Amino acid sequence: MTDSHPRYDDVVLGRRSIRGFLDKPVARELIAEIIEIAMRAPSSFNNQCWNFSVVTGEPLDAIRKGNTEGILAGKPDSREFRRFDKVPDEHRGRQIEIAKQLFGAMGIERDDKEGRQDWVLRGFRQFDAPVSIVVTYDRVLLGSDIAPFDCGAVTNALVNAAWSRGLGCVINSQGIMQSPVVREHARIPEDQIIMICVAMGWPDEDFPANAVVSNRKSVDRSVRFVGFED
Repeated sequence: MTDSHPRYDDVVLGRRSIRGFLDKPVARELIAEIIEIAMRAPSSFNNQCWNFSVVTGEPLDAIRKGNTEGILAGKPDSREFRRFDKVPDEHRGRQIEIAKQLFGAMGIERDDKEGRQDWVLRGFRQFDAPVSIVVTYDRVLLGSDIAPFDCGAVTNALVNAAWSRGLGCVINSQGIMQSPVVREHARIPEDQIIMICVAMGWPDEDFPANAVVSNRKSVDRSVRFVGFED
């Protein structure tokens, strides 16, 4: 890493989720560089079970179309990761908080059903980003907590590496809502499980939601120090 790139602290503290992108392509070589950096992420037992399908152009448009049409037609959610049927209240509260921040930035009022639906559909379209990176893991590890751990670590490294190169990302589970569509057009083999996708592109600085920074739990609420002197 050369001196032309920002410090790690500046990347981590400055990064935010980007949901509005310029209509500008991202070079394949730059994406490969970012993924190479991301793959230095910690990996439990050095499994490195992660895989990446980088999608753009017509295949990505087909995923957007199939994903959106499926949702509007009432097709069930077919994401391949496990999740709660009902999110616990504390965690749901943080979801609501960031939704309020985003709706406020975009000027979407509480009773604006059309505006709210349009925002949800943007998520199903992966926020119209020029690139989608679908993160998968080897099916042989299905049922193990190791694979999601590794995928989380590499995805965090991915969005930070992208930010250090001037690119914005949003980790987006809505974009894989209709997993058969994603699997078909991203050409994901059956021996891989779809974990998550990352929408990537050059940030549109005029898009209001891009200025939103989510609030974070305090260290006092999150950390227990054991064995230290008071």
